[in-house]
Amino acid sequence: MNLIILLLPIIAIVLMFRSQKKRQSQMQQMQTALEPGAGVRTIGGLYAQVKAVNDETVELEIAPGVVTHFTKSAIAAVLDPQEYDAIINGRPADDELPEPEAADAEPVEDKPLSLSKDGAEKGDVEGGAPASK
Repeated sequence: MNLIILLLPIIAIVLMFRSQKKRQSQMQQMQTALEPGAGVRTIGGLYAQVKAVNDETVELEIAPGVVTHFTKSAIAAVLDPQEYDAIINGRPADDELPEPEAADAEPVEDKPLSLSKDGAEKGDVEGGAPASK
């Protein structure tokens, strides 16, 4: 019984060190894989494109013509080109593309949105919100 009480904390410590070492090796591998042109996300949530990789720093272009310097440890993730393009340009991923409209569907009439209170007093659908009581 006493042996189990002594072994349990030792096993927990060994598992914590093992998972920490695994995370460090993954981070080291990601940092060595950085190359110019790759899209990245920093630990602060900033999306940027790698312009140059130095010994301990990375030059990131955060806007056209705006280059900043970050330490390599500030890079949280290297993104796939499609994922980076979808995030930066707001394009949906391939599996999220909208369905094409059917040819026999009725066209939707585009009426400008009216902010006048004329229709709101009547409570009809055309004017907007129903009248308040």
